[in-house]
Amino acid sequence: MDVLLRDYSDDFLAGLWLTLQLTGIGFVGAFVVGTVLAVFRISPIPPLRVAGTLYVELFRNVPLVTLLILVVYGLPYAGLNLGFYWSVILSIVAVGAAFACETLRSGINAVSTGQVEAARALGLTFAGICRELVVPQALRTVIGPIVTLFIGILLSSSLAAVVGMRELTATVAYINNREALGLTTFAVAAAIYVALSLGAAGFGSVLERRLRVLR
Repeated sequence: MDVLLRDYSDDFLAGLWLTLQLTGIGFVGAFVVGTVLAVFRISPIPPLRVAGTLYVELFRNVPLVTLLILVVYGLPYAGLNLGFYWSVILSIVAVGAAFACETLRSGINAVSTGQVEAARALGLTFAGICRELVVPQALRTVIGPIVTLFIGILLSSSLAAVVGMRELTATVAYINNREALGLTTFAVAAAIYVALSLGAAGFGSVLERRLRVLR
C-alpha cells in the first residue's frame, strides 16, 4: 500500500479522472438520447415509434464490449476516426440510451391518462404535453432506476481498458504489472468503485425523497 501512495498516486488520480469523465459524459449523453427515444416511443407518428423501438431492441441486446470493439476498430474502415476517447463515449451512450429510454418509458406509463386527456382538452399539443406534463412527472418517478443506470455506466466504463485506455481499471493493471502487488491494487480500485456507487445511490435516495410524487 505504501508503494501505491508514494509512487502511483498521480496514476490513480489520472485513471480515476478519466473514469469520471467517461461516466459523466456517457451518462448525460445516454440520458438525453434516451429521453428523445422515449418520446419517440409514445409518439403518435408511426415512423418515430418504429425507429425508437428498433433502436432500443438493437442496442439493448448488444454487449457493450462488442459494440466498443466495433466502433473503435470498425469506424476507421468507414473513414470515420473518432479516436479512442470519443469512441468509448459513443459506445456507452449508444447502449445506455436504450436502457434510459425503457426506464423513462416506464415512468411515462405511470402518468395517469386522465391528466393527459385533461391537457388535450386544454388544447396542449403532443410536444406541450410531453414537455409540461409527462416528462417532468416521469423523471420524478424513476429516479431510483436512473441512479442504477448511472452506476451501471460507471462500472461499464472499466471496459475502456479493453481498447487500452488508462482509466481506473487499466491503471490498476498497469501498476500491478510493474510492481507485482497481487490483489492489493485491484482491492483499492474495487473500494473506489464501491465508494462512488454508494455515493451515487445515497444521493439518489435523498433526491427521490425530496421529489417523491404523492399518489
